[in-house]
Amino acid sequence: MKKNIDVSIIMGSDSDLPIMKDCAKFLEQMGISYEIKILSVHRTPEKATEYAKKLKENDVKVVIAGAGGAAHLPGVFAAMLPTVPVIGIPIHTKTLGGIDSLYSIVQMPSGIPVATVAINGAKNAAILATSIIAIGNEEIRNKLADFKNSLKETVSKKDERLQELGYEAYLSNM
Repeated sequence: MKKNIDVSIIMGSDSDLPIMKDCAKFLEQMGISYEIKILSVHRTPEKATEYAKKLKENDVKVVIAGAGGAAHLPGVFAAMLPTVPVIGIPIHTKTLGGIDSLYSIVQMPSGIPVATVAINGAKNAAILATSIIAIGNEEIRNKLADFKNSLKETVSKKDERLQELGYEAYLSNM
C-alpha cells in the first residue's frame, strides 16, 4: 500500500533525535507530510535497503538524513535513490565535533550529490526540503515565502529595539 510521504527523515541513531526533531517541527509548520526512521547502513544494511526501495515505490520527494561519525547514511541513500534529492545533516560528535560527519557527507563522488547543511542544521535541512517541494506546490511556496518574510520582520524589530535602547541595555535584556 502506497503512503503519501513527501519527506523521509532518517537518522543513524536515536541519539540524533534531539537534533532531527527540528526537521519534523518545521515540516509540520509547513503542512508537509513526513515520517521519521532510525536506520543504520552499517548495523542494519538490509533494513536500510528495504526502506530505500519502499521510498522509491512511494514517490518520496526528499530525504533528509542525519548522521554522525562516519556518516555514510546520506550518501548511501543518495546512491540508492538516484532521482531523489538527499539532504545530509552532519551531527555533532564528541570526538571531532562533527567535522568528521561533515567531511563524510560532503565528500561524495561525482554523480552522487548530497546537499549538506551545517553541523546540527536540521531546521535548515527542512527549509531546503520545503524549497524543493515548493517548486511544484504553490500553497507550500506561499507558506515558505511567509516564513521568510517573518524572518525579515524579526530582524527589523530587533534593530528598532537596539536603536531605542542602545547596545548595553539591549544586551542586558537578552
